[in-house]
Amino acid sequence: MRMPLPVRRADAEPLLDCRYFAAGQCRSCTLLDVPQDVQLATKQARAEELLAPFVHDAVAWRSPWAATREGFRNKVKLVVTGSAAHPRLGITGPRGRGQDLRDCPLPTLGIQMATPALARFVAECGFQPYDPSADRGVLKFVIVTESPSGELMVRFVARRRGVQGMLFKKLERLRELVPAARVVSLNVQPERKAVLEGDEEILISDAATLPMTLRVAGCDLTLNLRPQSFFQTNTDAAEVLYSRAVDWVSGAVGQDLGSLNAWDLYCGVGGFALALASAGMRVVGVEAQPQAIDAARESVEAMRRRGADVDATFVAADATVWAREQSGSGGAGASEATGEGAGAGEVPDVVVVNPPRRGIGPELAGWIAESGVETVLYSSCNAHTLAADLAAMEVFDVVKAQVVDMFPHTAHFETVVLLRRR
Repeated sequence: MRMPLPVRRADAEPLLDCRYFAAGQCRSCTLLDVPQDVQLATKQARAEELLAPFVHDAVAWRSPWAATREGFRNKVKLVVTGSAAHPRLGITGPRGRGQDLRDCPLPTLGIQMATPALARFVAECGFQPYDPSADRGVLKFVIVTESPSGELMVRFVARRRGVQGMLFKKLERLRELVPAARVVSLNVQPERKAVLEGDEEILISDAATLPMTLRVAGCDLTLNLRPQSFFQTNTDAAEVLYSRAVDWVSGAVGQDLGSLNAWDLYCGVGGFALALASAGMRVVGVEAQPQAIDAARESVEAMRRRGADVDATFVAADATVWAREQSGSGGAGASEATGEGAGAGEVPDVVVVNPPRRGIGPELAGWIAESGVETVLYSSCNAHTLAADLAAMEVFDVVKAQVVDMFPHTAHFETVVLLRRR
């Protein structure tokens, strides 16, 4: 049964006391004046509408998961504007003017506390903010991530490598101002275009990874995050998604997970893969980003040193190409990439996909549909592309689904679905 679309209240009060929203200086939270239950009901209705052709049983839908109203973002990407003496860390606001957001209520507490200190550090270093209209200046962004333990990863994005000298020289000063800073790096992005970061990452600190310890299906799971690797921006939501993977897959197969294997395509730093491996499955994770694969492998080794018996292999490759190689004739490249957990001609019991907004696309969706795989867990940040991919996998039914409100106060949300072959 489809939920009725709620009506937006014209007299609704903002959910948060945000001075930037009240003054019209930042409208990133487009739904900040919509009650949270109305936001959630609207997202649920939208997901049900898009996925209606593939959900044949209303009980497949679980109640939507609601995030906290504030302090939920574990990562911020702060545009550097202003001047070298008085930098602003925030966004490019109306009319292209920089808007400082050091009092934004959305980031985690550690990020909120660190942002003013980071602005002071930028000023002490004398870094000139980059002006894209004039193509002048050097410092473009400061990207900050907080782990559940309160440690921080701080990344400076600049247009040239020369910034590294000042960062090395001032590293101890940065730690005085931001004691929680564990990982510090410089990303070099020299191009004059709307690209957040470049390929080159220079590590400034001795530590290269930020441990993210989550509570997944009743157990602790520690993932290692490197500067250029992806992690969900809402830690609580990540715990929900990984827990759903363990619980739903276990319920779907109806047998001991230790006798089954899974492929986690688009595995990132290994969240879904390691959650399933911790539950006993043999898992191969595939991800195109080499830093993410390095981080996932480091997590596996750390788990084994602590005595955990986990069978997980990680491969740096394009997910679609790799999957087709494993089910085909293999070849030198395929056999080298396969690793311990798969072999040419093998079909896994479970496939997990957590792609970017563009979805998995018709080629991978077609392979999954034709492969004989019985169970698929699909986590999507774009319900439109999820629906398109499900249309290309019509041999599956959605047997469980849930909206996970990872991005409160916006129209965006995560949808996780469990698919079973008819």
